[in-house]
Amino acid sequence: MSQDHQSDWSREITETSNALDLDPGVFTWNDPRRIALSLKHSADSSERRKAEPFASAMSMLNFYINRAGKRLPVAQRKVLERTKDELRLLYGKSRHDG
Repeated sequence: MSQDHQSDWSREITETSNALDLDPGVFTWNDPRRIALSLKHSADSSERRKAEPFASAMSMLNFYINRAGKRLPVAQRKVLERTKDELRLLYGKSRHDG
């Protein structure tokens, strides 16, 4: 996926999400810690989410990864997979916590 197309698609997801108010382009950033901090802030401050903040943040991240599928560049997929670990750290969760 071209950077422009990825940016358009990312913008659509972040603008139409009914669970969290996300920073524009958050999933296109290259810093897993920065993405995780942004997702955490969005989840912690959301009044529309239906789950706990950690679950909401992780769900939105997984939704984006899954929806992008093969269009997501390998390098960005790696960044987003590392973001999952950063989210776990920020919320004090292990890989086996819910």
